[in-house]
Amino acid sequence: EAVMRRILVTGGAGFIGSNFVRMVLCEHPDCLIVNLDKLTYAGNLGNLAEFLEHENHKFVKGDICDGALVGRIIDEYEIEAVVNFAAESHVDRSITGPKVFVETNITGTLTLLEAARDKKLERFVQISTDEVYGALGPEGKFTEQTALSPNSPYSASKAAADHLVRAFGHTWGVKYNITRCSNNYGPYQFPEKLIPLMINNALNDRELPVYGDGLYVRDWLYVYDHCTAIWRVLQNAPPGEIYNIGGCNEKANLEVINLILSRLGKPKSLIRHVTDRPGHDRRYAIDAGKIMGELGWKPSLSFEQGINKTIDWYLNNQDWLRNVVSGDYQSYYESMYANR
Repeated sequence: EAVMRRILVTGGAGFIGSNFVRMVLCEHPDCLIVNLDKLTYAGNLGNLAEFLEHENHKFVKGDICDGALVGRIIDEYEIEAVVNFAAESHVDRSITGPKVFVETNITGTLTLLEAARDKKLERFVQISTDEVYGALGPEGKFTEQTALSPNSPYSASKAAADHLVRAFGHTWGVKYNITRCSNNYGPYQFPEKLIPLMINNALNDRELPVYGDGLYVRDWLYVYDHCTAIWRVLQNAPPGEIYNIGGCNEKANLEVINLILSRLGKPKSLIRHVTDRPGHDRRYAIDAGKIMGELGWKPSLSFEQGINKTIDWYLNNQDWLRNVVSGDYQSYYESMYANR
């Protein structure tokens, strides 16, 4: 059923990227995935442990800012499409150190776009975020027509990348799509993000730090559902279209945290309100009507189903969690991979 079968996935050892690689290898066995990842702290070969020897998965350790490397990969593997997950993605880290966000998210995307243009690839899919739209009041939702108004260095770098993608389409005819997703959660998420952090802390009876009053609202999307949406866009969307991908699950942070605590049988007294993040966006909500209507995609799980699956996964993979937190996994898998 797949049209484009030879895909370069950048950032494929990260949270969403590794879930995408896993989904494609399991559900579309005729596809070749070349996975280019720099393996910064959030990229982890342990996320793909059972696929490192898979005949249709080629892992390359490298930087998306390395144009010569990107060109070689495209030639060697006859790549047809790029799906660009590679990004620095944590808002807090962008506030303390914005420079690396500009390098990876903007310069890296530019390098990939130049390759897509020069090699005349069939498709370039840019994985963006709802944060490029800024914040919402208590009402309304982001649509694909919402003006970009990013509020953090992270979202500013992602908005800049989106503009570059569009410009390459307009100027050189690069066939692109942009997807903007709401907050993802699920297996293999690095435990600096809200849901795995809270699960990990609750399991270890540590305090759960909650920004401000905890009433920040996000739309939550189970990562597998995000991956099926990206696949649908890659294979079925007309070039030049932008799609919002949301889970239709608006939840305040405190509501999510209370759900986790009750599921794990831990007391609410673990919650500790901490000083708010600078410029913290109050509410995001996504209107995913376009991808549902035009491409027939919809989420397969409710938030309650997704959060239960996620908690179960972390309970069953506490070694992964411990190793990631201590940084042991990285060196283990890198040495295993280097010594094959």
